[in-house]
Amino acid sequence: MTALPGATPGSPADVPGEDVEDTASAPVPAGEPETAAGSDPDEGGSRASEGSGEDGQASGGGEVGEGSEVSETDAELAAQRELRARIEKRKAEKGGPIEAGAKLSGTAADLLAAVRAVESGEKPGTSFFEAPTAPRRPAASSVPPPARPKVPAPEPAPRHADPGAVAAVLEVLVAGGAPEGLAARVAGVLGEQAAEALREDPWRLLGVPGVRPEQADGFARALLGEECGPGDERRAAALVTWVLEQAALQGHTALESSVVRKALDGRSVPEPDEALEHAISEGAVLVFQDGLEASGSTEEQENEQEQEQAAVPVLLGLDRYALAEESLADGLARLVKTGPGDTWDGPELVRAVGGHGLVLHTGGEAARAEPVAVVEAARALGLRTVIATHSENGRRRLGADAVTVHGLLSGTQGPGRDEDGALALDVLAVLDAPQLDVETAAMLVESMPDGSRLLLSGDPGVLGSAGAGRVFADVLAARACPRIASRTPDPGPIGELVSGIGIGELNEVEAPGKEVVIVPVRDAGEAVHRTVQLVADSVPRAIGVPSDQTQVITVGHGGSAGTRALNAALKQRLNPGPGRFGGFDPGDRIVYVPAAGRTVSGTVAGADAEGLRLDCEGTPVVVPKERVDAAVRHGWALTAHQAVGMRWPAVVVVVPGDAAQGLSRPWIYTAFSRGERHLSVVHGVEQALPRAVAEVPAAARTTRLQALLEGLLAPRAE
Repeated sequence: MTALPGATPGSPADVPGEDVEDTASAPVPAGEPETAAGSDPDEGGSRASEGSGEDGQASGGGEVGEGSEVSETDAELAAQRELRARIEKRKAEKGGPIEAGAKLSGTAADLLAAVRAVESGEKPGTSFFEAPTAPRRPAASSVPPPARPKVPAPEPAPRHADPGAVAAVLEVLVAGGAPEGLAARVAGVLGEQAAEALREDPWRLLGVPGVRPEQADGFARALLGEECGPGDERRAAALVTWVLEQAALQGHTALESSVVRKALDGRSVPEPDEALEHAISEGAVLVFQDGLEASGSTEEQENEQEQEQAAVPVLLGLDRYALAEESLADGLARLVKTGPGDTWDGPELVRAVGGHGLVLHTGGEAARAEPVAVVEAARALGLRTVIATHSENGRRRLGADAVTVHGLLSGTQGPGRDEDGALALDVLAVLDAPQLDVETAAMLVESMPDGSRLLLSGDPGVLGSAGAGRVFADVLAARACPRIASRTPDPGPIGELVSGIGIGELNEVEAPGKEVVIVPVRDAGEAVHRTVQLVADSVPRAIGVPSDQTQVITVGHGGSAGTRALNAALKQRLNPGPGRFGGFDPGDRIVYVPAAGRTVSGTVAGADAEGLRLDCEGTPVVVPKERVDAAVRHGWALTAHQAVGMRWPAVVVVVPGDAAQGLSRPWIYTAFSRGERHLSVVHGVEQALPRAVAEVPAAARTTRLQALLEGLLAPRAE
């Protein structure tokens, strides 16, 4: 096979080692998202909780006890609730909300009017969908838009359900033929009245992460009998919400109405249009048509507006993401308008931050020194400064002064807050900005005080955020503020290789010190075998990087060379044991997912009555027994989404032949750029690798932030 151009091919002599039994678990079905539901397309979208969920490590007769101490997640939620209350107080003193869709006309206006009128109780939603007898006119403004709630908090962890509620749910699940193990999760999601809610609407089961439509349909048939049908309005409303939630797992904050209709049709909904109308009238989905400008009353102006409307798609979205995007756009516009406009001496980026409230900065790993220099310059001027990263790994690389975005928002790191609830700072530099999902970004921006400065810095070539949205890309595209591109390239053969990938080229690189090595393989079994050899023997011996500082990155969790198979083989070689603590042994490398989109690496320290004890980047963590399956995985091998924002001295990237469909330029760019000193590529995809670099860009995400921000900052005619 053809080796990666310019790299050093590995030979059997370079990778000695014992045979390793292929202990791969069953592959995850193709096409399912890599989430708590247990699916696996690592590329093209985001993961709400990569590394967590039902496809996590199987629990084995563990000795982990049940603890009752307040968990990290509970503490985080408490901090978020306090933050939200403070933000609501601040925003109540500011101007009015963004009127999403207030200038709609035609179908979009009718649909939005339906939502608003039904919410106000003035009319039934179906009255808005009668065929018109006259040309469409702009939506009447007699029905005021509902007050926009404040910044939505990130999705909370499942609640600890009342035992009585769990018992009642269990009875309903058994009657419907659903797995008994779902009882606690259903009660946690639907609350104390979950059993009654399921009897009235069995498709509420779709609101539980991991449940698929065919499973909810079977449950409904068992409960309802002959009353159950594919056109049931309850089913339609649940499916619309489910479709939009699945889209959010792939990074979308909204979908075009035609896409939702097609999805309903694919789920055997007899009348998709009527089903969608019902879902809108019930308030399950919101309607938007951003980017339209109001026109006058002349016939020519009306015709122009009709043409504009035809060119702007009607979007459907869940209020959770719609409110977050609107709040984020509002906050970013506030920073732009209240920027101090000072004159600072220094490099281009320093001058830009001195004169503006919002600045964007793009560049690779070496370019991270530039926002650090901005923070140092601001500190020298006596300003309160903070620099935040996506991960603890990234924070450690910057030094003790850095914080994580999560730590900053939760109050466990950083300067704390002032009496108004705003962060007590003047300048905030956020590195790894492409990893900001829309909800986290909304909370962050709303926490910035008026007159402060926000610098968003990151590498636009990496995979996008694990949560919904494309915040960094949307703000870049909106041209709402200065955008400074770094001219500092990443050094060495790895930097040269990754720079070429970023522009769609798999260039030849010279690697005299074996900085880049290609190990050809014929199949997935050989890929697992060679990967273990590299981590356990070749890289420590030839490069001088020990096994515990070498990270394996592969395309997905499932499959014969996914994270599960690789972790099983690596554990057998590097830390064999019976897995007596819920599948784990002391010394196991793990990744811990305390909340959606957050991945923390560490090792198992032990277990006791309180739960599984971890050492995560030097911080002790206790994971209760009931959360181990969902929140902890073995961590010798990660997916590229889990690895983004982190770097290691050596990285082994595994791309077996059956992984070709999961490759894209952002995936390869991210995986190849995680190594600081050495990159080994276990390569079995023939020409799929250069083809993906040249021809497969990032999958598009449907979002509203760019249009909202452009509308807020557009010049107003006098």
